[in-house]
Amino acid sequence: MTHHKLLAALIVAGTAMGAQFAHAADGTITFNGNITAQTCTINGNGTNSHDFTVTLPVVSASTLNGIGKVAGQTPFNIALTNCTPNTGNVHTFFEAGPTTDAATGNLILDAGGAQNVQIRLLNGGTANTPIKAGFTDAAQNSNSVPLTNGAATLWYYAQYYATGQATAGAANSSVMYSIAYE
Repeated sequence: MTHHKLLAALIVAGTAMGAQFAHAADGTITFNGNITAQTCTINGNGTNSHDFTVTLPVVSASTLNGIGKVAGQTPFNIALTNCTPNTGNVHTFFEAGPTTDAATGNLILDAGGAQNVQIRLLNGGTANTPIKAGFTDAAQNSNSVPLTNGAATLWYYAQYYATGQATAGAANSSVMYSIAYE
């Protein structure tokens, strides 16, 4: 009788395991892509380079005397030429990293400098809307511009943004970026 119970238990277990592996194919996922030889030639702020520096003006710490105070708005641009494809829209995607504040999307200053200050990026033009660097592409709010004959210029501003009473010191940061094609 014990053998019958053991045999019955093995049959039930085997049937249960067999049911786990019986799946039907419900669909197919197809992935399409395209690899290009070149994307765009990038000219950052007139430097003829994709790596460039934006120099913000010297401002008094007393100007940044409380949360949300801003100063030193400075324009910069990323000019694109020879883009492939040469039509469509493009925008800048500001990468997440150790210099991006995950809560605000502002840039964190290098250690040893000014305190209670970040650098905020803004869309250029008349909107001046904040960009949330390091957020997902859809949440960043980086404006798109159309490519015309494979060229476009993306305009931005950088400014100091107080997170409290600012203290004096260097206010340096950086951010990595990519050009996103739509």
